[in-house]
Amino acid sequence: MSGSKVRELEALQAALAAEHAAVYGYGVVGGRIDGGRRAEARAAYDAHRARRDVLTREVRDLGGVPVAAAPGYALPFPVPDAGAAVRLAAELEERVAGVYSDLVRASAGERRREAAGVLREAAVRAVRWRGESVAFPGLAERAAAGAATPSA
Repeated sequence: MSGSKVRELEALQAALAAEHAAVYGYGVVGGRIDGGRRAEARAAYDAHRARRDVLTREVRDLGGVPVAAAPGYALPFPVPDAGAAVRLAAELEERVAGVYSDLVRASAGERRREAAGVLREAAVRAVRWRGESVAFPGLAERAAAGAATPSA
């Protein structure tokens, strides 16, 4: 397998792992979100499950063994109520966008277009959950800057 295909397979595996984590995270969100946003959470959950299934096939098509979902995931913060569930949903989408930006960089052709579309969808969902946007969703520099910023 060429170096570019190896990088593409690694990026696909990372995207698959992110989708596994998003599916898990939306399970938590669904258990805490209020009724007004429950349909939005369900739609995001379904979208991530569908992407997970597509990525599983794509990894196999490239000759890889799809990364399995973990039995559980550490949440970035406690989620005791609906407000925290909204913040978690936004965080999940921002993380997914970051992973798909790597897949855009590692792929070409139709897979690259598809990854860019998924990145855009995740960025739009993050904006809806958070209520604000960022200039370049998914960029690692943004994530690093956000990690260094103390939270209130």
